[in-house]
Amino acid sequence: MADRVTVIGWDGSPLTAAARSALSAATLVAGAAHHLALPEVPPTAERIRLGSLGLAARRIAGHRGTAVVFADGDPGFFGAVRTLRAPEHGLEVEVVPAVSSVAAAFARAGMPWDDAQVVVAHPRTLRRAVNVCRAHAKVAVLTSPGAGPAELALLLGGVHRTFVICEELGTAREQVTVLTSDRAADHSWRDPNVVIVIGGQASSLSSATAEPAWLLGQSPAQTGARGWARPPADAGEGESALLRAAQLARLGPRTGDLVWDIGTGSGAFAVEAAAFGAAVIAVDTDPRACERATAAARKRGVQLQVVSGRAPHVLEDLPEPDVVRIGGGGAEVVAAVADRRPERIVSHASTRDEAEAIGRALTEGGYTVECALLQSVGLDTRTWGEQDRSVVFLLAAERPVNR
Repeated sequence: MADRVTVIGWDGSPLTAAARSALSAATLVAGAAHHLALPEVPPTAERIRLGSLGLAARRIAGHRGTAVVFADGDPGFFGAVRTLRAPEHGLEVEVVPAVSSVAAAFARAGMPWDDAQVVVAHPRTLRRAVNVCRAHAKVAVLTSPGAGPAELALLLGGVHRTFVICEELGTAREQVTVLTSDRAADHSWRDPNVVIVIGGQASSLSSATAEPAWLLGQSPAQTGARGWARPPADAGEGESALLRAAQLARLGPRTGDLVWDIGTGSGAFAVEAAAFGAAVIAVDTDPRACERATAAARKRGVQLQVVSGRAPHVLEDLPEPDVVRIGGGGAEVVAAVADRRPERIVSHASTRDEAEAIGRALTEGGYTVECALLQSVGLDTRTWGEQDRSVVFLLAAERPVNR
């Protein structure tokens, strides 16, 4: 196996003394074409042009000599180091870091990035990366062929965002382009590139909060509000905080998910799901409910896409959900949602007959269904008298893994 493997990060700057020393002793050098063309690469060293990093790692593991692997940016930040350190290769790795591509991209844009989400987009993770862009005001996307700026823009659809696209950072062909997401699909973009996606609560390139960040990827709006499933001031029928808490617990919305909230009412559930980091589309037939949901999202400082229309017809053009809360519409809407195959669905009913109809629709759709009768009684702590009583059937459905 290789005597030593040094991973060198490259950001276009002159190589450090440590990097030059490692290269001078290398008998094998792996990297992209622009790395292998560097004058410091020994002419006698074996050269591997990186395609599959896993295949290259196996070849390096079988090499008798000293190997160097080049990577753009910081190789420990979504880079080559993780693959090379995998136990099956048995490699001892040393790292010479450089400025990460994400840090360089934000530097080119002149923006802070301690409040940004950072995601990697491959064809298999593209949909989840797009959901993060829906849910957060500032996201850096490390792209790949087949999951680049054009594909991001197409999947965002009608969600407006600003793209800062940084192509071939650190090279003589480096270019930074700022444009709206609806125009990004009309261009061909050079790899590698990083896309900074900005929108919603921080849609301006120059916007900044006066409150300092302390946790990477979190804005003060996300970290400042304590507690969840709190009673909204204008909660509607069937929107008790305890029911919402149970629905949130069953669905478990998380970063990368897309949540549908059908019959959003006050928007309380939609806002809570968005506060967990999920992308949320809130749907309601009542324009006033849509306005309340929009206002609730603005007050909480979360992103929310609000769609006015009647289910199930309005659902046809929405992107595929991961989990769905159905706040109204009965068995017809439940059956339409089940046809879209989300991982989990929750709904509720005020009568047993309605609960049975919803349960049948979910079972016929191929879901495993649970139902519980939830009863809560609010007490006035001054008199300890009964204040509010709520009785509701909670239905939770999960799609079997093999379906």
